[in-house]
Amino acid sequence: MKTRITIIGGGIAGVAVAKTLLEKTGGEAEIQIITKDKHYTAGPSRPLLLTGEQQLDRITRGYEELILRGVKVTHGLVTKIHPDERKVEIVQSPPSNESRSNIEYDILVVAPGVVYDGSSIEGYDQARGKIANVYEIGRVHTLKHWVHSITKGRIIVYAPPMPYRCAPAPSEMTLLINTILKARKARDNVEVIHVDANDAPQPPVIAKEITALFEENGINLIAGRRIIELGKDKVTLDDGEELEYDILALLEPNRAPDFVIEAGLGSQWFEVRSPENLRHVKYDDILAAGDVAKLPFPKNQEIAYESALHAVNNIIDELGIGEPVKVQYAFLGWVYVGNPKGELQTKSLKFGLNFTQKPPKPTKDPEPKTEYTKAKDEWEQAYLKSLFGY
Repeated sequence: MKTRITIIGGGIAGVAVAKTLLEKTGGEAEIQIITKDKHYTAGPSRPLLLTGEQQLDRITRGYEELILRGVKVTHGLVTKIHPDERKVEIVQSPPSNESRSNIEYDILVVAPGVVYDGSSIEGYDQARGKIANVYEIGRVHTLKHWVHSITKGRIIVYAPPMPYRCAPAPSEMTLLINTILKARKARDNVEVIHVDANDAPQPPVIAKEITALFEENGINLIAGRRIIELGKDKVTLDDGEELEYDILALLEPNRAPDFVIEAGLGSQWFEVRSPENLRHVKYDDILAAGDVAKLPFPKNQEIAYESALHAVNNIIDELGIGEPVKVQYAFLGWVYVGNPKGELQTKSLKFGLNFTQKPPKPTKDPEPKTEYTKAKDEWEQAYLKSLFGY
């Protein structure tokens, strides 16, 4: 009987686990992905949807190529994990009806990404319709509509306490919004405020450069302060200061999905044994990969992919089926910083972190360049082709 390997999540980490295991096991394992989405949309370049420099069709992929390779893909919402019974409860939503089912597994890989949870912010539910960001596709297009329509007023961008997915994205939002307003000749009549719950814009390796760009572009940075309450036209910070807004680009605090927490796999994030051993601290047959795992690293696509390969190594070691995949925790990244001239031709900063060295070795080029924006696009497209087949 084939080993049943079930993967929760059809993003970069989940697909990397499935594709690599398919190659390693040579069809000797039954590999299944459970994903709530019918397609995958890449995350790194979503901010450029605001400026029109990226198009949705270029970063969206279906799962058909994976299915043709031999991966079973089930579209459904996971509601519960039963670790002791080795099963996952899901709700499927076929075109004609809703059905509930249980999926049994021998090995489970939990890679569902993060939940954006604003429940800790008072008034969040009532103000929900006033909030957008660049993390979720519908909200990206809402934010784009708002920013391309505003003629005067105030825009507030908010970054929650770390850790959260894609550390530089809130700063990217701020600087791209600034560029769009300049391109529209509306910047003089619209104030831009960046509120950051962290001591400086993230990640720390480029905080100095981002702060300088805020200053050069007349963006008001309020660091080390959290938004604790939302109203329909104002936010309240943790020191009691109130700020009125016309547009609020807010990223909610991140956490693991409820089914991870309710199964006792972690209180906020999935508890792994180490960055290289992605097994749960209690269950040998349950592993994590991607943003849901509690790792001492930033939550980004490269780390998600590398954690997936470490999880694969744990599984092939367990199955005794061959040599491990070569992988280490290190990444190169690019941060969109807009264009100070108001041209919709975005420049980017390049930086890197090598976590194989302690302390981690940072690298960066403090000079924004349009060629780095192109490099980021090529990197993202290469990932999509490698994992999804095109």
